[in-house]
Amino acid sequence: MTDGVHRSGGRIFVQFMHTGRVGHPANLPAGARIVAPSAIAAPGQMWTDSAGMQPHPVPAAMDEADIAKAIGEFAAAAKRAVAAGFDGIELHGANGYLIDQFLNTASNQRADRWGGSLENRIRFAVEVAKAAIAAIGAGRVGLRISPYGVFNGMAPDAEMDALYLRLVEEMNALGIAYIHVVDHSSMGAPEPSPALKAAIRAAFKGRYILSGGYDAARATADLDAGRGDLVAFGRPFISNPDLVSKLASGAALAPADPATFYTPGEHGYTDYPVGVAA
Repeated sequence: MTDGVHRSGGRIFVQFMHTGRVGHPANLPAGARIVAPSAIAAPGQMWTDSAGMQPHPVPAAMDEADIAKAIGEFAAAAKRAVAAGFDGIELHGANGYLIDQFLNTASNQRADRWGGSLENRIRFAVEVAKAAIAAIGAGRVGLRISPYGVFNGMAPDAEMDALYLRLVEEMNALGIAYIHVVDHSSMGAPEPSPALKAAIRAAFKGRYILSGGYDAARATADLDAGRGDLVAFGRPFISNPDLVSKLASGAALAPADPATFYTPGEHGYTDYPVGVAA
């Protein structure tokens, strides 16, 4: 796969996520543990192949050994990704997964050096980034964040703007390749304030990727206005395998079917036709 991207003149980064509390033992090898910053279950349910929909279990609060292990796993995976031909990695620090769980007070209620203050809550993200950089170099590392996102039980708090600005300043000092900022307001979440977006844009000297409910017109407008360097498309790519050519030609896009998201089987993933808009 990576060879094919490179033959076409492209670059490819692989996104890494540790799901933390958003998991279930039925989906994991025997003996695996569900861990998180604090012993607080994620709301809602998730699919398991053996028992259908099941509530998220209460995770084990990570101790220092668990945290060190998780950081090391990110670094080891980064090395494997580059060995497999990827140009770099994107650390998934958004959408209520483990890195985001440390950032957010809804899931992180620790009283040690990994929770409480802004410096403590960003520590896990910073240490993961440092470990990945040590493994493969800063120019091969990006970070995805979702300020004000509410997916998987996250919740905004009064310090959110200050927290994300401090995190981005740390990432800038580390020299990572890019920040990928997800705006989930198109899916009903609170919108990150324009002031925060502008402050992140000003503070971070690497590439800035915008995403969240974009179409071609809005993407062009934001790029022309200098609000970001690139725009990421997610859901439209699911239902339009030929999205790039459609955006270039102005062709109508086929809508995605959310009922097929995060479900097993090919339906809703590999069966959307090319060149056809519904």
